Amino acid sequence: MTFEIVTIPCLSDNYAFLAHDSAEGVTLLVDVPEAAPILNVLEDRKWDLTHVLLTHHHWDHVDGLGDIMDHHSPQVIGAKADAHRLPPLNLEVAEGDEIKIGSHTGQVFDISGHTIGHIAVYFERDAVVFTADSLMALGCGRLFEGNGDMMWKSMSKLRALPDDTLVCSGHEYTASNAKFALSIDPENPELIERAAKIAADRADGRATVPSRLGLEKATNPFLRPDCPRIRAALDLVSATDAQVFTEIRARKDNFK
Repeated sequence: MTFEIVTIPCLSDNYAFLAHDSAEGVTLLVDVPEAAPILNVLEDRKWDLTHVLLTHHHWDHVDGLGDIMDHHSPQVIGAKADAHRLPPLNLEVAEGDEIKIGSHTGQVFDISGHTIGHIAVYFERDAVVFTADSLMALGCGRLFEGNGDMMWKSMSKLRALPDDTLVCSGHEYTASNAKFALSIDPENPELIERAAKIAADRADGRATVPSRLGLEKATNPFLRPDCPRIRAALDLVSATDAQVFTEIRARKDNFK
């Protein structure tokens, strides 16, 4: 049996995720921006929270954990490299480790760049990866602690996963990401179609997260620094993929 995934809006534009297996009675929470919306879903569905995964230390991904722990007693999992900045962990993990949620096995990736020690976890059987603020819907996280070379290495790990992988990322930034993507890849028909759907979804209050990795590979400029069309638009035809990625990130930082 595969996970049932529930996307939970939190704060102004964050998402938390619950991954539940009813047959095994296990429930994983990925990131805890705030407790109340998460506790409401758990109560409504009568799910016992068994595990929490913290992807990185930023306050808007961990601040609700204390209130969650007042009501549940999950195993708390996070990066060993980030443990000094995270709430207390029961299990510290690093790249190449596996985590077990019942019979579900997740592969840990170090995807440093947005922060040092940021992790993602990929559940192959469930075809889902939790990426938080690294790979995002039509975007990627700002480089607060890492650099372009580091983040491109992280993006490359995620890009190598199968196209049918569900990408569960941490924020509702997709509409603004679409505007930027169109500014450097305006003739991409799949991007044009996706941007129109995003606008319609947001107008109706629908979430644009999660997304499929195959769609990200076709439309997300941060996964496509090797695209000749994007390279030509940036006047970086002969640059390395990492150099093109770094320029894309810099332009996004200054995009209005």
